[in-house]
Amino acid sequence: MKHGIHPAYRPVVFRDKAAGTSFLTRSTLGSASTVEWEDGTVYPVFDVETSSASHPVWTGRARVLDQAGRVELYRRRYGRG
Repeated sequence: MKHGIHPAYRPVVFRDKAAGTSFLTRSTLGSASTVEWEDGTVYPVFDVETSSASHPVWTGRARVLDQAGRVELYRRRYGRG
């Protein structure tokens, strides 16, 4: 890698607004706001609206909408054969 052309890769806290959870990882994202983490160190914080803690597919709260009705609609339109 060439020095001086890549963004800084550093620890960043991602805070999920929907679930109220936070997790510490490494990223190139920057933020003007900071938060003090559990270990007492101050890290930049990046707020996200959805993460694995609040996404319906990952939490198991995904809903199947009218599956039988769609099959019946298909059969009415295109026949049973």
